[in-house]
Amino acid sequence: MFLRKTNTQTDDELLRLYQATRDLEWLSALYLRYGSLVYGVCLKYLKNRDDAKDAVMQIHEQLIESLLRHHVSNFRSWLYVNARNHCLMQLRARKRKITEEISPFYMENDLEQHLEEAIDMEQSLVLLEKCIETLVGEQQHCIRLFYLEEKCYKDVADETGFDLNQVKSYIQNGKRNLKICMEENGR
Repeated sequence: MFLRKTNTQTDDELLRLYQATRDLEWLSALYLRYGSLVYGVCLKYLKNRDDAKDAVMQIHEQLIESLLRHHVSNFRSWLYVNARNHCLMQLRARKRKITEEISPFYMENDLEQHLEEAIDMEQSLVLLEKCIETLVGEQQHCIRLFYLEEKCYKDVADETGFDLNQVKSYIQNGKRNLKICMEENGR
């Protein structure tokens, strides 16, 4: 009976029910819809089935608290970004362990530089996600649809209900605000 009820509800409805009641059944029903997406993202980054399965469980556990702290307007996109960030953090932790075990005398300069660039890129992506979350709701929603979901202006307008000029304005202003946020945080 529970599953029949959740099949008719939207992601937003299930999310609001979880946030209002803190009942894990609502969250589990919502997470089940995207379990294969999360597993696919984790497998893509971690390249190991067992590690990917562990990451799927860890991400689910983290959602219990993080969904109570954050306003999420598009659960699927938000979950994708969280899964990707979780995997990138795991990869960064692995790289730290490797660099601690290998003496710097054995490393080539190019390899060391490449590793630093990869870590720097990852830190920039984490900062970018934090900056996206600081945007005004309309800007944030349009930026996520346009850049993360790779939708065209017309599709963004159709999905949000904004007219085409509003969408272009929200995206342009959102990009400017992201640039300011990134510069203020040293990137």
